[in-house]
Amino acid sequence: MTHPLIALIDIGKTNAKVSVIDPQTGTEIRGSRRANAVVQGPAMRELDVEAISRWLLDALRDAPHRDRIRTIVPVAHGAAAVLIDRDNRVVAAPDYEDACFERVNAEYGQQRDAYQSTYSPDLPLGLNLGRQLFFLQEAQPQLFSRVAHALLYPQFWAWRLSGVMASEVTSLGCHSDLWLPREQHFSKLAQARGWDKLFPPKKLASDVLGPISAEIAAATGLDPQCQVTSGIHDSNASYLKFLIARDREEPFTVISSGTWTVVMANRADLSRLREDKDMLASVDAFGSPVATARFMGGREYEAIAGTDVRPNMPALLNVIERQSMALPAFASGGPFAGREGRVINAESLSGSERASLATLYIALMSELLIEMLGADGAVLIDGPLATNPLFGSILGALLPERSIELSSGDGGNTRAACYLAGFHDAPPSPMTPATAASLKGLPAYREAWRKLLVS
Repeated sequence: MTHPLIALIDIGKTNAKVSVIDPQTGTEIRGSRRANAVVQGPAMRELDVEAISRWLLDALRDAPHRDRIRTIVPVAHGAAAVLIDRDNRVVAAPDYEDACFERVNAEYGQQRDAYQSTYSPDLPLGLNLGRQLFFLQEAQPQLFSRVAHALLYPQFWAWRLSGVMASEVTSLGCHSDLWLPREQHFSKLAQARGWDKLFPPKKLASDVLGPISAEIAAATGLDPQCQVTSGIHDSNASYLKFLIARDREEPFTVISSGTWTVVMANRADLSRLREDKDMLASVDAFGSPVATARFMGGREYEAIAGTDVRPNMPALLNVIERQSMALPAFASGGPFAGREGRVINAESLSGSERASLATLYIALMSELLIEMLGADGAVLIDGPLATNPLFGSILGALLPERSIELSSGDGGNTRAACYLAGFHDAPPSPMTPATAASLKGLPAYREAWRKLLVS
């Protein structure tokens, strides 16, 4: 009998992907990708979950060896929930980047739990899920009165596939204002507003909710006994694959990249977290809090680079010599949220030089967040930054005493998907040591960049 395969559904803020994974080798057989979009709903901008649903069915139907897919693992971005009515229809799928949620900032701020309880910073737009719910409950009471269930984004996709509703802590604990990570229960805010009753029972990310529904089986041609797990928040999936490969008490640092660059420090002291620097306690797949800091690195890289040209070492050396600098912030969120990003000494930079400047900026920001967290141990880089030809070598030069490792192979959330699907002996994700670049002018450049941050 041929061995079973896994389908990983990864719904990011920018892109969505379906990957077919062989758990015996830990590799991706094939992936299907699409760019995501938002649509204007009656009350706010919304995630286009219906378009993603149609694409998802097509991607599963066209998946190679679909008859061998035995488990589906959903992964999705944070700060998102899809609201469902009593007839299982979508009421709203708020887009956290809509500025409408800030209309209730004053009222909402008076009701949030203290930062020391939730370790959830007061974020702009709708990046606190609680603010989204508060806005709808206060500003759109008729719409909100129809809400019977709130499904966190990974669990929405699990429900769409299986028909079973669940909640899970990695998304609940993603700067939502809804969760107390130390006590492991809903916040006072969530309970006082009655939101806790909208969330289905909590499950582990690895818990099987059930087989795919008959409708999904008919639409995709998948085996009707194909199982669907509860699913996990995307940055936590990246963190999980490193957590299961080492002692949980061992200090290490993960840089998970994509739309967001998220730095997660295992065993770091939560008392170092600062609300005004967009630092938070994430919650890992086992329910433990993890000191975390982040910024919108993917968006900021695009804003600085401007093109898809790859960075290279000669271009980087030119950027350092010219003292061309990018100063935050070029997107919402992060330790410098509210500042307007600017680029200096960058006139007539070539495409490769702008890409090298963007890479250098992301490396400097990442090093700063590692320092702020007091993060120890090896630095493990996952996602697009692991394939950037300069990022690892720049970070190695900035952190010469640390081991810098790049996730290679298929990378992404492949290993986490194998683990969550019950294949605990799947091969670990291959890692490649980064060689620190010899950048003579980097220390002086870094010092000048840091001075400009506080000027």
